[in-house]
Amino acid sequence: MNQLRLDPMTGRWVVVSTDRAQRPRAFTPRTAPIQADTDRPCPFCPGHEEATPPALETYGPEGHWLVRVVPNLYPAFEGDDPFVVENRGPVFTQATAGGIHEVLVLSPDHTDSWSMLSEDQTSLVMAAIRDRIEEHASVTGLRYTQVIVNAGREAGASLEHPHAQLLGMSFVPRELVEEQAGFARFAGRCLLCTTVDAEEDVDHRVVYADERVLVINPFWSGAPYEMLVIPRDHNPHLHRSPEADLSAVGKAIRHALGRLRDVVGDVAYNLVIHSAPYRAPEPYHWHVHLIPKLTTVAGFELGTGVLINIVNPEQATEELRQRVPATAEH
Repeated sequence: MNQLRLDPMTGRWVVVSTDRAQRPRAFTPRTAPIQADTDRPCPFCPGHEEATPPALETYGPEGHWLVRVVPNLYPAFEGDDPFVVENRGPVFTQATAGGIHEVLVLSPDHTDSWSMLSEDQTSLVMAAIRDRIEEHASVTGLRYTQVIVNAGREAGASLEHPHAQLLGMSFVPRELVEEQAGFARFAGRCLLCTTVDAEEDVDHRVVYADERVLVINPFWSGAPYEMLVIPRDHNPHLHRSPEADLSAVGKAIRHALGRLRDVVGDVAYNLVIHSAPYRAPEPYHWHVHLIPKLTTVAGFELGTGVLINIVNPEQATEELRQRVPATAEH
């Protein structure tokens, strides 16, 4: 039976339509290579550091980096111009696009996706994300940092080497504004603290849990096998969270991606970290969205903003629970 489910964080409806999964080629395979020119040396591999701008930060023993942060050669946001809006006509409004755009190389190993990293490495990655957000927050005029991982060409990656992007912006994007409004609308205590309690009570959609983190296929999942990683400790800001929570979230992401790979294969995905704008007050609770690229967003979704999910999240959880990746043992 098809259902409409409400995403309480954004106020948007999602269609759960499992019958559509029976269509031929319901899932999009990850087949396209990322780099057309495979003869060109990877700029993120050790020994090719001169191919990127000088590092902003490196983590690891002297002379052997494990995590590296560099400016993006093709930044979406750049410069220290203040955010100034200019009206150039009745429907023509523009603003300066100052800000920061950085690349965080997750590992020196060209083939080590997040699911293959050691727990120590994922902790280092999360520490680097924290440090860069702290740095961005100290820059006059910036308000918010978006952290993303695009894995696979279908998810928007242009290089195969595992990396994240950090974009410091002078404005708060609509998705965050809508989530902030969702937290403000919610009657009672924190929306995601309540979600943690409710999901553990019913235990239908919990993929992974430990004393610090819960990973769920949210009730309102808009994509097949979509996951939400929620630290148990209530904190609006990633960069103000305890190191133990950051390490636990990094480990949970690794575990969730390992289970996803074991169930659906080497699928492309987007990983999106949402933390409150630097100086935003409560209510908010930072979290991570993990969205596999298994289906194509088509005209209905683009025209209405309503997503169609062809895999019931309860079914997705059952499949993911049955597959414990080998990485979970290390």
